[in-house]
Amino acid sequence: MDEYLSDKEQVERLRQWWRENGWFLIGGVALGLLGIYGYSQYFAYQDRQSEEAAALYAGIKEQAEDGSTAEAATEFAAMRREFPDHAYTHQAALLLAKEEIVSAPDAAAEKLRFTMEQSDDPELAMVARLRLARVLAYRDRHQEALALLEVPDPGQFAGRIAEIRGDIYAALGETDDARTNYLQAMVASGAELLDRSFLQMKLADLPGGASASSPAGESAPAAASDAVDAVEAPAEAAPGETAPPGAAPEQSGDGQ
Repeated sequence: MDEYLSDKEQVERLRQWWRENGWFLIGGVALGLLGIYGYSQYFAYQDRQSEEAAALYAGIKEQAEDGSTAEAATEFAAMRREFPDHAYTHQAALLLAKEEIVSAPDAAAEKLRFTMEQSDDPELAMVARLRLARVLAYRDRHQEALALLEVPDPGQFAGRIAEIRGDIYAALGETDDARTNYLQAMVASGAELLDRSFLQMKLADLPGGASASSPAGESAPAAASDAVDAVEAPAEAAPGETAPPGAAPEQSGDGQ
């Protein structure tokens, strides 16, 4: 029994155990410390990346607001190479798409598609999708725009999607489909983010149309900008990131 061992025998057993297991213990402690160090270094690296991306975004935003779109596009190309997956890069893409919608619609469409396909933020990707649909419609690529709006589960974007569909069908002269989609927009999920008065105006402007109210008879707060504005200010920073100086927050709807 161990309790009957002499002190010398207990020390000898301890030494024997250490000879057999000491390196495993040291290795385990070392690996644990390395893991903690690597973990802290990873988050420090992420913070540095966010700070650098935020600074680039702020510069691009300032250039775009000053009308230096070409310089902003050059800066964005470098930012995209260095931070291809960063949320600030996708926000910069939305910002520049707004500036390029008239002067370079193809470039605007490419930036929106980049964000739609590459962003890890589902809402940001959906905003880019809706804006891209408007750009395509603006370029008379109506069928492509309609195909882009075929989203299985749009959630709170259902109302905005229905409104954009209505605009496209109205442009195509398909009055019945336009009216159906405008009416659907008034009661679909996310309808509270739309401007009901504007929707009623669109209905009244349809051939043979008149202003209509929602089947539910409920009013929705006015919260939408011009529906034909394809792109607005970029979305706010992803959760956990610090917004760059002067960055305007983005609502979740298209063009809101």
